[in-house]
Amino acid sequence: MKNTESKSVVFTGGHAATTAVALVEEIRSQNLNWKLYWIGVRNAIEGKKIVTLESEVLPRLGVRFLAIKTGRFQTRFTFWTIPSILKIPIGFIQSFYYLVQIKPEVVLSFGGFASFPVVLGARILGIPIVIHEQTSESGRSNQISSKFATKIALSRENSLKYFPLQKCVVTGNPVMKEVTLVKPKKKIGNPATIFITGGSRGSQSINKVIEKILRKLLAKYKVIHQTGGLDYHKFSEIKQALPQALRDNYEVFVRVNPLEVSEIYGKADLIVSRAGANTVSEIITVKRPAILIPLSISYRNEQEANALIAKELGIAKIILQKDLTPEILLRNLDNMVVNYQSIMEKVKSKASPDKEASKKLLELIKSYVI
Repeated sequence: MKNTESKSVVFTGGHAATTAVALVEEIRSQNLNWKLYWIGVRNAIEGKKIVTLESEVLPRLGVRFLAIKTGRFQTRFTFWTIPSILKIPIGFIQSFYYLVQIKPEVVLSFGGFASFPVVLGARILGIPIVIHEQTSESGRSNQISSKFATKIALSRENSLKYFPLQKCVVTGNPVMKEVTLVKPKKKIGNPATIFITGGSRGSQSINKVIEKILRKLLAKYKVIHQTGGLDYHKFSEIKQALPQALRDNYEVFVRVNPLEVSEIYGKADLIVSRAGANTVSEIITVKRPAILIPLSISYRNEQEANALIAKELGIAKIILQKDLTPEILLRNLDNMVVNYQSIMEKVKSKASPDKEASKKLLELIKSYVI
């Protein structure tokens, strides 16, 4: 039976752990006595035992994680394509069951393939649905789900063209509190520290390039490398084989706990990354010069659109995947180190478009709960 003294809110999505963390932090800071749930998948990669960031991190913040076994329409055919598609009805049945049991006041979807069964179940049950679009374009799942949405919160005005205007409000993209507290650097470190990340699941394309220039990087810089689950053991072995002087300059992580990423941003002088919406929002917030390598197969080329926001603010250089080589990456990193001070002068007075985004999104959610 539903607790009448505590309202229930369901989150769902497939790639928005840090956005959800930022919103949960805001909910807690306002002492709202809500029961929070996340309905989503436990495995990050089809056929691999690599858990999602949402299932690992959100329970630590008091969010109950409820796993569903749903599938996705993959962009290329693999051994797992058919089994994945066959799981889609299972995900809907599980989501529907959870929603009937929880009876939430509202469902907040952050997009991704895991969100659609939850959104569809909420629509059938008459539960208000709020969608949050993190990208500068529109995610495939969010665009489909928008037909069922009560309200659509957007991070960027550029996304307005993809959704019904009467449903839309621009809130910005929530950024975790500890990240917002990271200060811009007045001068580059000696040696400079480079944070390399392909997102929570890593990027094998970026890792292959880094492997070829790793010794050159470590000879003059410190490197913090978040490899993702598929490449972690390989780079751990590479580190152990390095001379001690180079090994001391190299930190390797399978992935970075979002609750601790502010510490890495604090250390970093430069960032090399994919251009996921949440990573770009964080780079803009902490004002760390970055080389962004957009994922070339992202829907509507959304990662390149995300990267352009940072480029226009003067904080990022974009290297397209098709142009990425070890030599080009190393040359651009060296140039960014040389020009560090002038980059920081240009961006130090520019405000993040995501300022107060957590509060704005929460105010929207509260209108359905309180």
